[in-house]
Amino acid sequence: MKLLYFLSAFLLLGLFSCGDDPIVPPAPSGPQQYGVPLASVPNVDQAVIYEVNLRAQSAAGTLQGVISKLQHIKDLGTNVIWLMPIYEQGVTNSVNSPYCVKDYTKVSTEYGTLDDLRELTNQAHALGMAVILDWVANHTSWDHPWITEHPEWYSKNSAGQFIVPPGTNWNDVADLNFDQVAMRNAQIDAMKYWTLEANIDGFRCDYADGVPFDFWQDAISALRGIPNRDILMLAEGVRTDHYQAGFDLTYGWNFYSTLKNVWSGTSTNNLTSSHQTEYFNMPSGKGKIRFTTNHDESAWDASPMSLFNGKNGALAASIVSIFSGGVPLLYTGQEVGKTGTTPFFSNSNINWAANPDMLATYQALNAFYLANDCARKGSLSAYQISSNLVCWKKTYGSKDILILINVRNYVITFNLPPSLTGFYENALSLQTETIPNQMALGPYGYKILKMN
Repeated sequence: MKLLYFLSAFLLLGLFSCGDDPIVPPAPSGPQQYGVPLASVPNVDQAVIYEVNLRAQSAAGTLQGVISKLQHIKDLGTNVIWLMPIYEQGVTNSVNSPYCVKDYTKVSTEYGTLDDLRELTNQAHALGMAVILDWVANHTSWDHPWITEHPEWYSKNSAGQFIVPPGTNWNDVADLNFDQVAMRNAQIDAMKYWTLEANIDGFRCDYADGVPFDFWQDAISALRGIPNRDILMLAEGVRTDHYQAGFDLTYGWNFYSTLKNVWSGTSTNNLTSSHQTEYFNMPSGKGKIRFTTNHDESAWDASPMSLFNGKNGALAASIVSIFSGGVPLLYTGQEVGKTGTTPFFSNSNINWAANPDMLATYQALNAFYLANDCARKGSLSAYQISSNLVCWKKTYGSKDILILINVRNYVITFNLPPSLTGFYENALSLQTETIPNQMALGPYGYKILKMN
């Protein structure tokens, strides 16, 4: 009896079989957790985001090229890396856009492999940085397998033909039909795949305004339902219901447009109005990203060096965006004063040795921002002193920061109210300064001051 008992136990445990090979338990189905999830994904009031254009970040244009720049990105004072789309791209009707996705669960060989992505997240996490992927939910390439396998998953016109996203000229992609539950579930499964198998920390969601609220709600709920994970979600859009769907961040397009207009001559008072409009009734813990460029603007409009009139103007505009009250976003090459446009349909080169003084200033600005609760969380009070001057005081508890920025390419002189005069510590030089009633700032000059 004892012999039969032990033989039965061995068989149940898979330690013994009647054949030549041991019994092997079946492999688990579905994606599995790779690595250890990052325990410190930044909250909205802690985040500084760096958008990576893989085709410009390195000469190779690969994930390994990004890995080689991780310390640079960390030293810049950013703690969230947003990778533009890494997926296999379509070739039918192609313009070589990374937003033309042929396979939602495959790394494009142009950029590398899943192992390369895992190495990137491993090293980024070791440096205390989160990694989010760009997600393209609204459309796929024309040669995506779904086109033939599930034609019902796509939008069609009255003649039964597939269509491009309505209201766009994106002829390289086919519009998806979100009435199809199976398609929605397939996308959500793919998002969960990357979260688990590559250990990423969230998504920046392309053209989020073109995708139904309830899809985003379902997708974000599914991602946040994965145990022991913090997820950061950024919507490329301005719909207020994105926050109700679960997004943490949306785009500050109005503030960006206002910033460009101010540099063209309109009053700085408009910046305060734009900030207040974007944050009116903002849900707790949510926010807007603030930027002076991103991949669309640098590709189709111009670089900050052109839009904001050179190095000093670009830095002054960045200081406005960093300290305005949103979440700062920087883009590949911005920190070294990349001139000209930066394409993302093709590879391009960046001179990373250019403008080392500009890079050092960005590093110092972001370091101060991240280290200072008042800079990140402080309530903003605006002083309408001059249409050419940004004069903001940020207050958090008993701490105050005074921010003065000349938005013109000439010297301005102005008078400050007595409540703003006195002794401060310069946040960048760490030297004590006396701020008088009357003062001047040079072309695109600025001061960031901590009240002693």
